[in-house]
Amino acid sequence: MKLHELSPNAGSNKERKRIGRGHGSGQGKTAGKGHKGQKARSGGGVRPGFEGGQMPLTQRIPKRGFNNIFADKVVALNVSDLERFNDGITVDAEILKAAGLVKGKYDSIKILGNGELTKNLTVKANAFSASAKEKIEKAGGKAEVM
Repeated sequence: MKLHELSPNAGSNKERKRIGRGHGSGQGKTAGKGHKGQKARSGGGVRPGFEGGQMPLTQRIPKRGFNNIFADKVVALNVSDLERFNDGITVDAEILKAAGLVKGKYDSIKILGNGELTKNLTVKANAFSASAKEKIEKAGGKAEVM
């Protein structure tokens, strides 16, 4: 097989419908838009979510609770998540991001005490729970608040 002999599978590429190109095309005159009305006009149509003046679904459904847009995004990591790192290493935000434990935008990192830690690590984070700090120090490491 040569490069010029390659072709797509039958039916995988569809010809685009050329509307408004005369009567012979089968899509001439009104170009598939019917006769008159808002959707037939140039630039016509309604915005997404518009239901013809009826109260839109997004406004009809009940809203619950409160979403604080000023809340800090805190990434919580357990002591057991730190077990993957080598002994004697300093674990900070960059290393956590490289390991895939911390993703996206966040304001602070907090280490929680779930699980066990056997490695001697220096952990730098914004906050530690009391049990996490105790477990890190018990393993011979240091919990440093940034």
